[in-house]
Amino acid sequence: MAEHQIPIEKAQENLLACAAFLAENIKSSDGHAEAMKEIVPRYLEKADVDISAELANSVDDPFTRDRLLMRVAEKCAAIGDDEYALQLVEAIEDTSTQMQTQEHIAVQKSVKGDYAKAFEIAGTLSHADFVYADIAVHQAESGDEINALNTLEKVEFPNAKTSAFQNIALLNLQNDEMTKAVQSLEKALDSAEEIEFTEEKVRSLNDIGSYFIEANRKDRAIETFDKAKIAAETIEGTHRDSLLANVALGFLQAGSLDLADRTLDMVADKTQMTVALVGFAREFWQKGERDEALETLEEGYAILKSQRDSEIRDSRARFGLWGTIAVEFARFEKAERAIEIAQEVLDENSQTSALSQIAQVCTLQNKDDFARQAAGSIGDEAQKMFALIGISDAHNKIEKKDEALKVLREADALSETVPQLASRSAALNELAKRFHAYGDAQKARELLHENLEIIAQIRDESSRAVTLAQLSDFYEQFEFDLTDAEKEILQTMIRKAEW
Repeated sequence: MAEHQIPIEKAQENLLACAAFLAENIKSSDGHAEAMKEIVPRYLEKADVDISAELANSVDDPFTRDRLLMRVAEKCAAIGDDEYALQLVEAIEDTSTQMQTQEHIAVQKSVKGDYAKAFEIAGTLSHADFVYADIAVHQAESGDEINALNTLEKVEFPNAKTSAFQNIALLNLQNDEMTKAVQSLEKALDSAEEIEFTEEKVRSLNDIGSYFIEANRKDRAIETFDKAKIAAETIEGTHRDSLLANVALGFLQAGSLDLADRTLDMVADKTQMTVALVGFAREFWQKGERDEALETLEEGYAILKSQRDSEIRDSRARFGLWGTIAVEFARFEKAERAIEIAQEVLDENSQTSALSQIAQVCTLQNKDDFARQAAGSIGDEAQKMFALIGISDAHNKIEKKDEALKVLREADALSETVPQLASRSAALNELAKRFHAYGDAQKARELLHENLEIIAQIRDESSRAVTLAQLSDFYEQFEFDLTDAEKEILQTMIRKAEW
């Protein structure tokens, strides 16, 4: 019999405690670890760091154990228990994870404004650049710009300094301080030029260029994207095309279609070429250039479809992009074309995702027939049910509550046909959440009770503990107390686990 951190008396009367108790009985190391990855964060949300630490420490898998202990230590720092946080650092086996945890603790101190403690911890680290960068950002956020710049003098790693100046620029933009934002971006640009790894340099330059656009300096944005393009041209490998595609889109957003087209001509991979064209199409649509948007989207689709097997680097990414194109056609008010393209996607998950999104988009456009056609094209009953929930959400968003409830009840009826108990459990949670939001607490209560009965039937120990932990969120959120009948279900699950 397993040694329990959770008293059986508590497990018999509390869903999360029962989930933890059941998880402690799981004999499979992988199954036990998977369950604890769901359960420990929920105890952390309650600031119960003692139980969280004990449960995390019980995990056999060293990687999962260390990652969970890191989260517990971070929470301890957030609630002011620094001594316990540092004790937990010592309990972590992996040296790199130990250092990362110390960084997280220092960041939490920075978030709280305890810069002295953050500096103290940073002083113990062999590589504290990102900690100093974080402290500087929080100092800037609090209005202490002089000390923020002084702190950044401690940062030697260009990546960290660049990121800090970008984040400070973002704060400036949010405060509508355009002049300060541009000054911060110029500093970020200077730091980015010193980044050694070319791919990271290009990504940073792209980000900075986008921020220049937000700061109403498209001239500097174009100059920055040009630096990114020149750097990206020197890259040899699979990332070259994706980075150039992003640069091309940046040029377009900055107002230079000519530079965008010329950069796109440098992209060889058809998938990345299509990614850029989808971005182009969105930009054209937002500017009201609808014909140009549709033409560009058709061009991207044709290029992707023409890709030979020998040219495909990542089939999953390709199918995902195929589905994205289908959804964009729906957003561009071409529902029939959208469904047609989605049905061509050979990967079931990508196809289902696309059809579900198309159904929601069509509902928002009051194209209910097309929404139904898209949802009806989904073969898996569980996924079809989730698509109906999405349609219901869309009806509610456009203030058609009666239609939303009608479709929600249809999804509820369909839930009974879903054979996978874990999928049915997830669906019942989503249904209950929506019925409760519509003011039908009784229906929500019935669905959650039904879910508890479903979870009790799940054979896989890890899945049972995980779904029970997820169910606990909704009982707590809706402030539902367990009935005697529900407590009996918990007791039955506990008895079976103890056999």
